[in-house]
Amino acid sequence: MTSQPTRTAVAGFGLSGSVFHAPFIASNPAFELAVIATSDAARQAKAKERYPQAKIVNTPEDILALADELDLIVLGTPPATHYPLTKAALEAGLDVVVDKPFVVHSAQGEELIRLAAQLGRVLTVYQNRRWDADSLTVRKMLDAGTLGTVTRFEVGMERWAPEIAKAWKASATADDGGGVLFDLGTHVLDLCLQFFGPATVTYAEIQARRPQESADDDVFLALRHHSGVVSHVTINLNSHLPGPRFRILGTEGGFVKFGADPQEPYLSGGGLPTDAEYGVEPAGNHGTLELNGQRTTIPTERGAYQEFYRLLAEKIDDGGTGSALPLPVDPADSVAVLMLIEQARSRG
Repeated sequence: MTSQPTRTAVAGFGLSGSVFHAPFIASNPAFELAVIATSDAARQAKAKERYPQAKIVNTPEDILALADELDLIVLGTPPATHYPLTKAALEAGLDVVVDKPFVVHSAQGEELIRLAAQLGRVLTVYQNRRWDADSLTVRKMLDAGTLGTVTRFEVGMERWAPEIAKAWKASATADDGGGVLFDLGTHVLDLCLQFFGPATVTYAEIQARRPQESADDDVFLALRHHSGVVSHVTINLNSHLPGPRFRILGTEGGFVKFGADPQEPYLSGGGLPTDAEYGVEPAGNHGTLELNGQRTTIPTERGAYQEFYRLLAEKIDDGGTGSALPLPVDPADSVAVLMLIEQARSRG
């Protein structure tokens, strides 16, 4: 890197800030983790212990008051806050990383993209599941044409979560960005579009099964891509028996993969993205490829969430919006995901 480290603030120090952002910012010399905002006393104590060099403040607004001392803000706050906080941060002269979902309405996302362009600010969305170990494995297989022409793509994120741990999630309606479709759904829909291009929702089932659920927790969608591929998307927090993470059928073969990506539990357990074993999946979770009636185990690629911040650092260091280098995630991609969610809600 040729410039000084990007002075970075993280707004929110729950799962998003403490697991998915702070460890990668702190471990990348292109960034300086300068400020962390959380009003929770226990989280403040954890932030001070882990990142003693960072200033701890109470709210995202406290970060914006320090905008002259910063270059970048990362928003790991509830979805309903993403639009106003991103707009305020851009107008304060900061580059912005927004955790998914980008915003609650696609029109808000389009407005923020225009605003960032007008102000010459970098704006990107943290669609980290592009760098899941199994997503990278699927990407490699598709690029190699191993399965021939893909006809059906099935992707799921299912778990048994009968209780809603966070108060804001329990009370958030779909209009607030609540529910599994805005949460895990933004990940799997992003993967559908990344792998197979633009699509239309042809069928939707959207249910709220948990008594305390204010939005949705059990979703099935069928998409038809312009490329001809049909995608089936399953997102469910009521599943005692999770289905495959991926099942892909093609003219030359098929692939199936179970299990969750190893990066989140590793980081939650105190591991660091710089550890030698980071991102490595146990062999027992590897996927199965079938070609010509023969089944083989396919080793899973190493997970790489750190790639998001590596690409962001290169973009910023190369001149930000004046650089020809791509963003780690184009926010227009996330607007396309929101449009699919809006289509799904109109059908479901």
